Amino acid sequence: SQYSAVDTNPLSVYIMQPIWNKIIKIVPLWIAPNLLTFSGFIMILFNYFLISFYDWDYTASGTSPGLVPTWVWLFSAFTTFCAYALDSIDGKHARRTQSSTPLGELFDHGLDSWATSIFVLSFFSVCSRDNGKTGVSVYTMYIYLSIVLFNFMCSHWEKYNTGVLFLPWGYDISQVVLIAAYLLTGTVGVEVWQKPLLFGYYITDLLVILLIGFSLFLSFPQTLYNIHRAHLKKTLKNDSLYEGLLPLVSPLLLFVLLTVWVVLSPSNILAKQPRLFLWMVGVAFSNVICKVIICQMSSTRPELFHWFLFPLALVVYTAISGLLGHMEEAALGVFTALVTAAHVHYGVCVGRQLSEHLNIYIFSLKKRVQE
Repeated sequence: SQYSAVDTNPLSVYIMQPIWNKIIKIVPLWIAPNLLTFSGFIMILFNYFLISFYDWDYTASGTSPGLVPTWVWLFSAFTTFCAYALDSIDGKHARRTQSSTPLGELFDHGLDSWATSIFVLSFFSVCSRDNGKTGVSVYTMYIYLSIVLFNFMCSHWEKYNTGVLFLPWGYDISQVVLIAAYLLTGTVGVEVWQKPLLFGYYITDLLVILLIGFSLFLSFPQTLYNIHRAHLKKTLKNDSLYEGLLPLVSPLLLFVLLTVWVVLSPSNILAKQPRLFLWMVGVAFSNVICKVIICQMSSTRPELFHWFLFPLALVVYTAISGLLGHMEEAALGVFTALVTAAHVHYGVCVGRQLSEHLNIYIFSLKKRVQE
């Protein structure tokens, strides 16, 4: 199917696009577009691990504000901008080198589905977790992450039904806000997040309110409207309501299972291991969404239950019933490692299959020699 995306965001159209059009001219024509996409992702990942090293349990900014060195925040701003730029020019570069392929589209959106959670998890280190005086509670973090992922899911669910990816306005805005937040933290220090800004509200509170407002009152209604419009124009990909809603079943069940674990965990797992738990949420979500993206691209039907749901249900059941006892944290660690390994393995396999099928290399513009 021909890839089609619509971007109506003024920030993107009038400010960012002209910048990307200048940057793209610097990129040598022999570089494969997927290499740009992947480099951006690796930068985000590296930055995340760097912040995790200084602030594993999300307390550094609150209790001892100097724990994360200034250069780390400035480096975060730099990597976020680079990843944003690379993610924005990879498609342009593919058209410029006449190398647009379904593999490139899948590679781009698949890595985006994972990067989305990593952006959010890195940002949490800026505001730190609740310590009685300042910070955000780990439950707020979980809800915040869930809303961001829900938004991402909506735009791909919409594409599954309409065939068009309406680029969410929130994307460009969130990237610019993230870069600004890191620069602010690097220049002024984390203290800036710990003083009330307006009417006793902190900047972090305002960002949460903005995010929820954007999602529930802008993105989601827009998604429903676009699907409704396609329905009126008779351009919907799926005739039945059942098929249209099918891709939402696994992500929603995933969210239900995770929330049950968070709320009913005997050892309060989210408070004990917020970084591990939230990472696992992001990876599991990314894998579920990648399946939807592949179905949408290949016009196949997604399965009702994603296989991750079965081991997750087992872990959640044994945890909340008290069967795991003191082993709950260890079980989370093992499950997180398995889910991450399975996701990486899945990505590698799909990449290899597609590159063989389309007779192209993933990271090179040279054609494969037919065997």
